[in-house]
Amino acid sequence: MHNSADASELSPRRRPTMADVAERAGVSRTLVSLIFSDKPGASDDTRGRVLRAADELAYQPDRAAQLLARGRSRTLGVLTDVKQTFQAEMIGTVYDAAEAAGYEVLLSASGPTRDERKAIEALLSHRCEGLILFNPLSESDYLRSVALRAALTIVGRGVPDATANTVRSADATGIAQSVEHLVALGHRDIVHIDGGEHAVSTERRLAYVAAMRRHRLDAFVRVFPGAHDEAAGMAAASVLLGEDVLPTAVMAGNDRCALGVMDGFTKAGVSIPDDVSIVGYDDSPLSSLTRIDLTTVRQDSAELARRALAFTVSMLDTADAEPGECVIEPELVIRGTTAAARPTSPEAGAPR
Repeated sequence: MHNSADASELSPRRRPTMADVAERAGVSRTLVSLIFSDKPGASDDTRGRVLRAADELAYQPDRAAQLLARGRSRTLGVLTDVKQTFQAEMIGTVYDAAEAAGYEVLLSASGPTRDERKAIEALLSHRCEGLILFNPLSESDYLRSVALRAALTIVGRGVPDATANTVRSADATGIAQSVEHLVALGHRDIVHIDGGEHAVSTERRLAYVAAMRRHRLDAFVRVFPGAHDEAAGMAAASVLLGEDVLPTAVMAGNDRCALGVMDGFTKAGVSIPDDVSIVGYDDSPLSSLTRIDLTTVRQDSAELARRALAFTVSMLDTADAEPGECVIEPELVIRGTTAAARPTSPEAGAPR
């Protein structure tokens, strides 16, 4: 039985303390301190009990006191996926903004052969005071535990009940703009290629379904499983080419996927945009090249990176800073891969 009160029962002016967490978890304050400092000495069961107690009390460590006790490293860690060019665009801005704020930056990459958690723990082991994670895939419980060990900013998704900053694009708005554009061009049979397990993929998928339904195109809603890479786009194009009738438009989960779709269709003799219109997402540098000329949703990568850096530094340099959230509006950039829908018979335009 816990003797300590929940966060909602504490005085509104008193923030939960390490002693409150220790009492609620039924352990000593010293043990709680060891766990929050990521030092050995506690079993996995005890560690989990302490972290749950901290979550329940909405406990946020006094980062100013922690840094004073251990000395400032003035180093920020950045997690990135080596395969995602959009994330690479943000890294340069993070470096520039960090240097202006008097911080160093360490990069740690996740990828097919490197577990994300291992990449995050490597940053913490190098005494990074703050972390910026680009579209992390880790479960929320783990990310909440990371927020107890460093000033945390997550770019691209939110984590409920975590003492972490969130910076993201309004993906639902970007997808809605894409559907509106295609519908205005006469498209009805609009297919969406999903981006896989990323949190942004879920939001974009749901936004696509919602936008299609707003236009009373429920019967044409189709989502292909995919990923944020060219191979997924080519695979989806191959499946679509095997059907009796092509859709008139394809919305890809991101630009890399869209490029894969374009490559697959072009090799099969499908004309873009005369036969099929294609829309991407991100507005990566390749999208504006004359030979590609991709209609896509532009995310402000520089502003996302600046806001993420500013949030993280604020948490470290201001003792009473609270976690913040920033949502940045995207913009549809219309180029040459979208045009008026080709004429179709009612039968040809029906779902397969």
